[in-house]
Amino acid sequence: MSEKPAEAFHRLVDALDYPMFIATAAASGQRAGCLVGFATQASIDPPRMLILISKANRTSEVADGADSLALHFLDRADRELALLFGEETGDEVDKFARCDWHEGPGAVPILDGVAGWVAGPVLGRHDLGDHVGHLIGLGDAACARPGSQLGFLDMRDASPGHPA
Repeated sequence: MSEKPAEAFHRLVDALDYPMFIATAAASGQRAGCLVGFATQASIDPPRMLILISKANRTSEVADGADSLALHFLDRADRELALLFGEETGDEVDKFARCDWHEGPGAVPILDGVAGWVAGPVLGRHDLGDHVGHLIGLGDAACARPGSQLGFLDMRDASPGHPA
């Protein structure tokens, strides 16, 4: 008998090297952020990004109430920051006390020193299974150092703060 479709699917996608990002949100006096592997440009004109955040993650609850979100582009120099936002959980740790950041558009936290970031208003939310997709427009952006992206395969040895 041949391999089950779900097994084949997981073996195929396990080999993909998705770019890694950090999503941040602020709502109701709370800040949150997490490492995300599912994000993509969703439109050229107007510029839009789709950010998928796991429902199991504390960031999901804050992002669901946020008017704006930020997506931080990472390169290999940002690995320690990626570990902070990927291995620690906001249920137990104030991640923002452990890194440099400033308030951006819509009060969303912007992480300092990353390769770049985009932030903007949430235009729509979509239930996509175990993740919620947040479509954001362009409010502001910065590109500090375009270069070699931090990929999923670079983070394979990280232990997630929450299951996906």
